[in-house]
Amino acid sequence: MRSRLLLDLAERSGWTGVEAALGVAVTDLADIPVWWAAPVALALASAKSWVAGRLGRKGTASTLPASADPASHPAVL
Repeated sequence: MRSRLLLDLAERSGWTGVEAALGVAVTDLADIPVWWAAPVALALASAKSWVAGRLGRKGTASTLPASADPASHPAVL
């Protein structure tokens, strides 16, 4: 149980870091004010969730396999 939650935490933290870094990189490359990094990261997070919901585990925005996804195990609260 605990290992699934740690995997979920790692997945969410990792994707958030990637999205934030890409947001900053895009604003730097586009030579626009850095405050645009937040909306860019939000758009990336939304796109990742949309793609994961269709290609990954159905009904979730997780990219974890079903065996590691806490959302796949309703008894884990």
